[in-house]
Amino acid sequence: MADGAMTATFLAVIGGASLLAVTARRLRPSDRLPSLEGWALADRSLGPVWTWLLLGGTIFTAYTFTAVPGLAYGNGAPAFFAVPYTVIVCPIAFVLLSRLWTVAHRHGYVTAADFVRGRYGSPPLALVVALTGILATMPYLALQLLGIRAVLTAGGVYPRGAMGDLVMVALFAGLAVATYRHGLRAPTVISALKAVAVFVSLTAVCWLVLERLGGPGAVFDGAAQRLGGPALLLSPEQQPAYATLALGSALALLMYPHVLTAGFAADGPHTLRKTAVALPAWTGLLALFGFLGIAALATGVRAPNGGAEAAVPMLVDRLMPAPLAGLVFGAITVGALVPAAVMSIAAATSFVRNVYVEYVHPTATPKRQVRIAKAVSLTAKVGAVAFVFGLRDQDAVNLQLLGGVWILQIFPAVAVGLFTGRLHPRALLAGWGVGMTAGTFMVVREGFSSIVALGFGPLEIYAGLAALVLNLIVAVAATAVLERLGVPRGIDLTDLPPRLTVRRRPETGANNP
Repeated sequence: MADGAMTATFLAVIGGASLLAVTARRLRPSDRLPSLEGWALADRSLGPVWTWLLLGGTIFTAYTFTAVPGLAYGNGAPAFFAVPYTVIVCPIAFVLLSRLWTVAHRHGYVTAADFVRGRYGSPPLALVVALTGILATMPYLALQLLGIRAVLTAGGVYPRGAMGDLVMVALFAGLAVATYRHGLRAPTVISALKAVAVFVSLTAVCWLVLERLGGPGAVFDGAAQRLGGPALLLSPEQQPAYATLALGSALALLMYPHVLTAGFAADGPHTLRKTAVALPAWTGLLALFGFLGIAALATGVRAPNGGAEAAVPMLVDRLMPAPLAGLVFGAITVGALVPAAVMSIAAATSFVRNVYVEYVHPTATPKRQVRIAKAVSLTAKVGAVAFVFGLRDQDAVNLQLLGGVWILQIFPAVAVGLFTGRLHPRALLAGWGVGMTAGTFMVVREGFSSIVALGFGPLEIYAGLAALVLNLIVAVAATAVLERLGVPRGIDLTDLPPRLTVRRRPETGANNP
């Protein structure tokens, strides 16, 4: 049972997040009429500090802060692939996000699929980009709830039975109301509390661990004894999997709709470049969480079978005074609320812009688009809660593994399309289909493992990257064939003056601003 002081501190952090959400409307207030850009992107008005807080708070989720140390606790060195992966993200974000923001702002695009629609003049390609993003985002949203439940259960704050379910519903209800009313501004202001709470609480935990165990050397020595020594170092056979998983994960991360939504909310490309340079501070935070997984081993924490993500919360509960433990649990919980809100907004925006407006109601007014987006965002949160209560935790994890493989398959259409329009839209569709099919087959064949054998020798690599290579090969080969056959392309609206682009959209029924 949770200590009273722990519960009080935990509730204080959650209450602070709720109060901040209420004040979200004051963040960069706008006199503009209601629009999807205003609700989903905060009118593209966030400066460097707010963008750093929001983008870091969105990328580094609560489940990341429990899953990485859990993987370190159970598997040792392979867990630290998350550190180079998030470092690789920074230079890619420096180039891609700033370039994509410039094109999106010039033409009024709100989603990556909007860009694909304008770049290739292909509604089907834009549709598969949007649906792939939504499909990959939904299990990711559910994992935020699983992260909250794992933390609260380990700390004794999560009651058993129906009462625990009510706690979960209450946490998400406040988030849902704030997001419904204020859109992206709500998670933006909460991200400030997340950053302060997580950085302060993690510093306190690490300091306490080092003081109790006698320094980093003692921590790693104790963990090595429990893992059998070599598990804290990569074997030669593990290195290809480690490297390809880090690279593939970095490429996939920037394709997720919630990351792009946070990036589009910046007030300019210069802000995004500053943010990308400062993002490694969050990576250092993630490395320290991984270190706590090693510390949990060294201190003899016994996580339940299949529940390694509870190792760090159990370590915190064992070592820290109750008020500080409550601060840590509250910080991780708030850490789930920020990405969950942005994910629901991003999924709703993709649906409205690239499904509803494109195929259902091309003349929808901006006010109606916002109203539909709010309803879809709320539905996404309700669906995530139902998913967590109705299915096993492992089902959400399996779907998230597949989601990472799936989202990587839109990389050619989005990222490559930023630099060249040579690839034919039909070829990109064919490559996407091959990549999705091959990636899904490889992951399922290996029992829902994202690391797969190539079929010759001991070499194992990340399934998503292997599928992406097949995707690109098919796209390039099919483009050559289609060009030889003289198959026409769509009109590239991104090469036209902005005024002409805006005027053409209502005529084609696509993506009204």
